[in-house]
Amino acid sequence: MPLADTEWDLVTMWVREYLLDTVDPHTQLVNHGFSGDFVGSLSLTSVSAENARALVQASRKDIQRQLKLIEVVSEVDRLAVLPDVSKAHEFHDRLREDYRLHASQDNFRTLVLKDGAEVFIDRQGLRETLRQFVDDPVKSVLLVDGEPGSGRSYTYNFIRHIGQHHGFRPARVTLSETSSADKVVRRLAEFVSDPRAGVSPLNPTELNDLLPSIDEAVHWVVGRATAVEDRFWLVLDECDKLAPSSDVFDFIGQLSLAIYEHAAVKGDQAPRLVLLGYGPTMRQLPYDLRGSICWDTAKAVEPADLRTFFDQYFHESPPGFLGAGAPEEATIAELVDVAVEEVLRATETDGGAGAEGYMRRICTAAEGTIRVYRTL
Repeated sequence: MPLADTEWDLVTMWVREYLLDTVDPHTQLVNHGFSGDFVGSLSLTSVSAENARALVQASRKDIQRQLKLIEVVSEVDRLAVLPDVSKAHEFHDRLREDYRLHASQDNFRTLVLKDGAEVFIDRQGLRETLRQFVDDPVKSVLLVDGEPGSGRSYTYNFIRHIGQHHGFRPARVTLSETSSADKVVRRLAEFVSDPRAGVSPLNPTELNDLLPSIDEAVHWVVGRATAVEDRFWLVLDECDKLAPSSDVFDFIGQLSLAIYEHAAVKGDQAPRLVLLGYGPTMRQLPYDLRGSICWDTAKAVEPADLRTFFDQYFHESPPGFLGAGAPEEATIAELVDVAVEEVLRATETDGGAGAEGYMRRICTAAEGTIRVYRTL
């Protein structure tokens, strides 16, 4: 299970106090087994707090580097004699298991997310589109359209899952009819600013309605997202809720172009843009981006999709009551039949006004079914 931000804050404190409290941080890190190329890529100074933050942020980009960092920290003599070393060993065990799963599984095919608490059903097209989007440095914008209730916004949950394994952090802003360019800029600026690193936040006085320059604000956000250690995916959700005349469309066009331009110079460190609910009839993005866009269309789960989902799940994680060894195909088929029937029965009624949408009810029912089978 990945470490939470608060747990990484604890690791950063250990690094500052016990590993990098030295006048020669480069030599210290090399002596502890970090490669010279990796150490050379870090912006190290004479301030241990800055060096600790730089090392942790660089290590968090890759699961193997995360494991290496925790291994080193847990073996530092000054920490080994303190009670905190037990917490360091716990982090090491968790990351080692996370690395094992990362190496043994195709994370783009994962069915159950968030340590078994959430499902992601079907969307085979999205999974492969995301694989292409992650692997292709030329791609900078991902568009996801589809009918309302088809799971467009739910795409964000899977993006968060992929981000944990591929070293980026999604920052989501949910749009509405009242959204404006300056509101979206302010929200994104909050995500990409890092007060702990001494970065000055965007000056609110420069964003009074109407924006003096959307282009200027866009380049500030993209420049900041590119400059910080974290890699960002900027996610704008429910784009179809915008009023047709909204200035957010102008902002989206300029944001996508700015990201495209930064990527040409900064490569993979530049942020990427994800637009959820952005259909083909909406305002076209700048022409220069025509080769940099990936597109996916969400569709509501059907019974056949549920059958495929549970068939894969029961093959990969047979219930404990089946005993050791591979279960018979007839047994798997029976489990699939029952699971699909239960999920569909649980989602037969819409619950009236204000109730959850169809896709949310499907996923909630599937999660409940899996919890039941895990207890058997």
